[in-house]
Amino acid sequence: MIRELRLTDLGVIADATIDLGDGLTAITGETGAGKTMLLTGLGLLLGGRADPATVRPGAKQAAVEGRLVPTGEALRIAEDAGAMLDDGELVVVRTVAAEGRSRAHLGGRSVPMGVLAEIGAEMVTVHGQSDQVRLRAPAQQRAALDDYAGPEQAAALAALAAAHEHRRRLGAELERWDSEVAARAAELENLEDALRRIDAVEPVAGELDELRGETERLDNVEVLLESAAAARAALDGGEEGAPGAMVALDAARRAFESGAAHDDALRDWGQRVAEAIHLLNDVVAETGSYASSLEADPERLAAVHERRAALTDLVRRYGGDPDEPDPLEPVLAYAENARARVSELTAPGSGREGLEERAAQARAAEEAAAAVVTENRRRAAEGLCRQVDAELDGLAMRGARLHIELVARAEIGPSGAEDVELQLQPHPDAPPRPIAKGASGGELSRVMLAIEVALAGRRAEDGALPVFVFDEVDSGVGGRAATEVGRRLADLATHTQVVVVTHLAQVAAFADTHLVVSKNSDGDRVATSVHEVVGADREGELARMLSGDESQTARKHAAELLERPERADVRR
Repeated sequence: MIRELRLTDLGVIADATIDLGDGLTAITGETGAGKTMLLTGLGLLLGGRADPATVRPGAKQAAVEGRLVPTGEALRIAEDAGAMLDDGELVVVRTVAAEGRSRAHLGGRSVPMGVLAEIGAEMVTVHGQSDQVRLRAPAQQRAALDDYAGPEQAAALAALAAAHEHRRRLGAELERWDSEVAARAAELENLEDALRRIDAVEPVAGELDELRGETERLDNVEVLLESAAAARAALDGGEEGAPGAMVALDAARRAFESGAAHDDALRDWGQRVAEAIHLLNDVVAETGSYASSLEADPERLAAVHERRAALTDLVRRYGGDPDEPDPLEPVLAYAENARARVSELTAPGSGREGLEERAAQARAAEEAAAAVVTENRRRAAEGLCRQVDAELDGLAMRGARLHIELVARAEIGPSGAEDVELQLQPHPDAPPRPIAKGASGGELSRVMLAIEVALAGRRAEDGALPVFVFDEVDSGVGGRAATEVGRRLADLATHTQVVVVTHLAQVAAFADTHLVVSKNSDGDRVATSVHEVVGADREGELARMLSGDESQTARKHAAELLERPERADVRR
């Protein structure tokens, strides 16, 4: 609910405060007085686009302040934005600089305009003459029917949108598959060629280091034999009987043992020398075995060189840095990844056939989701037509009937498998025609109001209604139809707060609160004020709206409007 609206330096309005009550509030006034500027201010409060041209000439900025009573989702959005409530009310402030940026504050916190727009979308529904134009658009007609279908349809549309996106994504993947056939075939050929090369060599981790060591030994057999023989002779004695290190060590051991009985230190040294002798004996034995195992093997050397060349070629083709601790590890990792990719490219169900099957399943799921949306629309169309027909009878369009056609589309889209077309049959003998082509401005105004009343009843079943704001929705309407428009607005106001900007006295007479916008001159400046009229003042305003003056005849007619039984019936 909107409790209060204050506008400062906005267009022709210097400073005006509007108190909006429960029920129906009518805003009237002379043409050009600034009624539309009130709606401009409300639009700013609800996150609408700011235009510096709306700032009053000579002022630095325009400001709009409102006191709202948020509930449900609007309250959650406000709390998430950090807004604070003032005695259950939410203070919203929007400023528009003549030169500079627009700013918004919500419950004492600076917020982005998008937050105001979210709250506005939850709390207020604005209908103006432009909405009549929008109602001619198929998308708006579809939205009205889906809105009437309720939360079940909203869930069905969300499921359809997800199914459509899934089907579209798989379709794009299938197209991409077809466009990449040659590239994928080349990739598979390259991978299989690489695996043939690697499998032919059968590399083993750490193998290059071992081969490098074997190459060094085979290339230097003579040097190694000489080194081993010289070392063995130095340890165990030469061929000519020259003593080796072992003889000297054995003599040292005996010397230590001869004095060991008198000093434990000698015994310890003797034991340690004995251990060294045993160790050197092992070295002498191993040296002999090593020397006997060494022999020149040109064939083995050639095989080792060939093996190293094959492994080095793999490293160059598929490995990393040859200076890595084990250059073959990247080659082995490449082979593992290549096998996985080959399996992916050749596995059953992973080719075009698999994609086609998944795309067909997605298409079937999309069609099923679209069928649910269509069926919901069929049921909703019957109920909406029935309710709108009843409203049109009361809006001086007796015999007029609303028809809703579901026109199949060539392809299913995120909004369904059909377009929605509202058709108006103005009387039983006339054929139904699309309202976009066959409805006059006055008929369209009444059809829109009838739809809104029907939607209000449907929404009331699902929860709280938004505030409704109508900007001259009665355009092109007169006579008895004008009275019925007022009655329907008053009916709607029994469910929620309704604000209507009107030029018809028959509509304003149904209001619970009647506000008049007046233009006043102060020297060279023109200012607009807003005040509530009651009693004789209200009769005077209605008389002006009826005849352009406040003559006794016009006042009498105005009084009759206020005293009509149908007005009292709505209040009951």
